[in-house]
Amino acid sequence: MRKTNHHTRIELSRFVPPTGVCEYQAMIHITSPELDFEQQLAALLDACHHLRENELHGARAVFERYFLSDAANQTQYLLDALTACPACSRSIVEQPPLDGSKIALWVYLQTEAVPQSFPGNQTGFVRNGYTHLWTGYRYQSGDTSEEQTRQLLNRYLQQLQETGGTLADNCVRTWFFVQNVDVNYAGVVKARNDVFRTQRLTPDTHFIASTGIGGRHADPTVSVLMDAYSVLGISPEQIRYLYARTHLNPTYEYGVSFERGTCIDYGDRRHTFISGTASIDHRGQIVHPGDIRQQTFRMWENVEALLREADMDFSDMGAFIVYLRDIADYQVVRKLFQERFPHHPTVIVLAPVCRPGWLIEMECMGVRFTPHPEFRNY
Repeated sequence: MRKTNHHTRIELSRFVPPTGVCEYQAMIHITSPELDFEQQLAALLDACHHLRENELHGARAVFERYFLSDAANQTQYLLDALTACPACSRSIVEQPPLDGSKIALWVYLQTEAVPQSFPGNQTGFVRNGYTHLWTGYRYQSGDTSEEQTRQLLNRYLQQLQETGGTLADNCVRTWFFVQNVDVNYAGVVKARNDVFRTQRLTPDTHFIASTGIGGRHADPTVSVLMDAYSVLGISPEQIRYLYARTHLNPTYEYGVSFERGTCIDYGDRRHTFISGTASIDHRGQIVHPGDIRQQTFRMWENVEALLREADMDFSDMGAFIVYLRDIADYQVVRKLFQERFPHHPTVIVLAPVCRPGWLIEMECMGVRFTPHPEFRNY
């Protein structure tokens, strides 16, 4: 659904099951890019409030990501404004929206969610024996991206342990936003590989669904930002990893450690998380170098293959985040997405992918009503 309200456009997806928790994902865009940042921010926050209170009847935001065009000059305005907003976990990253605006918002909302604070600046909620923990905008000091990533992961796993969880058993999804990704991503990869080995996360066990992409903090000394989602109270039988080996190779074959996708079964639904996915083949090679249209088509094909393994398809996905390396590709990609997915919430941002030859990457998460009576409801 698309709705224009003053200076904003809200794109909304809904999952409303026969009974139980309703889930929504929304993208809020600015339609008046001539406004200054404070005006755009006020319009966006007003639209978010209207969405929660009027359209979704009080559904609470459980996670928000703010995409900024100039973090150094905008972050403090945003942080000040958010002090008056309801508590939830938030991510803030400089990934300029390519529609020409200064800010955009992806927000994930649910009914029956009562946010609570947990150790380590985590916000979450407890329901039906599960504890859902969201955290965003995490960063650590350090001289290199490797050192910062190592500290980020070690600190996060310590905080998970304080709440009764582990990285291997409970962390479902991570995001790493890397300043100057062409230079600094190698340090992120090395630190993640090293920490994961200490946590029983290996090619013989499993990894974690993830996105590693270009992105900046307001402080230029911060090389890496991390967001994460974990679920406590979940059993290994509820989790399945997605491979699509006809289309994609295992990530460890080219030296990185993340899962292509993860799905989690609850008694009343299935959640699926698709990692950042690009135009790659089953040998780990870039498909269609230099061709943005064909890379987009192959990217879609790869995501479809992953979703098939989860017995889902694009119609089950709540929102798309699309990353481009080259601003000049925006109009082509925007047209392709509008033609194929006219009703899906979508944001397209400037964010180089971790390998220079990949011109585009996308990620998504979604839900389908698929009963599994052997497990507790969501």
